[in-house]
Amino acid sequence: MSDMTIVDARGLSCPQPALMTREAIRKLGKGSIKVWVDTETAVENITRVANNNGWRIQATPQPGGGFQLELEK
Repeated sequence: MSDMTIVDARGLSCPQPALMTREAIRKLGKGSIKVWVDTETAVENITRVANNNGWRIQATPQPGGGFQLELEK
C-alpha cells in the first residue's frame, strides 16, 4: 500500500473536508485514500466528490463517533 494517502478532516466544518479530499484525489490520481471525518454531511459531500471523480468509497462509522472513509481507484 505505498499509494496510501491520509486526510484527517476531523473537527473541520464543510466544505473543508470535501475540499481536502478533492485535493488528495487530484494529487494522487489513483491508489488509496483514507479520510477521517466527524459528520454524516461530510460523508455525503466526500462521497459525491469521490463518485464524480470515478473513485470507489466505503464509509465505516467509528466507535465513539465519526467515520472512516476508504477511497480507491
